[in-house]
Amino acid sequence: MSMKPLSLLALAFALGLAMPAAAQEMPGKADVARISGGTYGVDTNHTQIIWTVDHLGLSPLSGMFGAGEGTLNLDPKAPQAATLQLSIPISTLAVTSKSFGQDLGGSGFFDVAKFPSATFKSTKVTPHGAKATVEGELTLHGVTHPVTLEVSLFGAGINPRSKREEIGFTATATLRRSDFGLGVAVPLVSDEVKLDLVGVFRKNS
Repeated sequence: MSMKPLSLLALAFALGLAMPAAAQEMPGKADVARISGGTYGVDTNHTQIIWTVDHLGLSPLSGMFGAGEGTLNLDPKAPQAATLQLSIPISTLAVTSKSFGQDLGGSGFFDVAKFPSATFKSTKVTPHGAKATVEGELTLHGVTHPVTLEVSLFGAGINPRSKREEIGFTATATLRRSDFGLGVAVPLVSDEVKLDLVGVFRKNS
C-alpha cells in the first residue's frame, strides 16, 4: 500500500521532531569552561562590524565592515590579561546602494584611498563572568581615539569543519563621528554612531 506525498512529508516531519536533542545541538555554547586559552586568529568570514546612524530623524541607517587581520590572546584563568588587536579594511564597506557606498568611500567621508584601514587595539579588559568591558584605541580616518566595547561571550566549542576551537563574541559600542574627523552632514546625519560587532576567533594550531 503506497502512502500519499503529504503523508510522507508529515511522517518525515514527525521523525525530525522525535530525534534526540543531543543530535540537534549546536557545536558552540556560551560556556567559559569551553575556552582552553592561547592565541586565536580572527575568522574574517564571520566577523562583522555593523554601524548605525540616525538619518534625518526619519530612519536608522546601517552599513557593515568586515575584518582583516586580528589576534586575540586569552587565558580563561586570567581574563583581565587578555589582549585584542584587529584591523578593519575600510574597502569592505557594505551598504544597500552602490552609489551610496561610492560616496562613503570617497574623499568627502572615509577617503578609502588615503585611509584604507582602521585598527582597534585593547588597552584594558575588565571581566564580568561571561562578559567583559574592553577599553581600547580605535584609529579611523587617521585619528586615534578611545572606544569602549561591552562584550559578551556568544559561544565556544570545536568547529566541526575546521576541527579547531573557536570562540564567538558579540559587542556594542558608541562613538562620535566628529571625534574622527567624520562629522560631515551633522546634524542631518547623527554624530553618534552605534556599533554592533560579531567577532569570531579560531585557535592557532
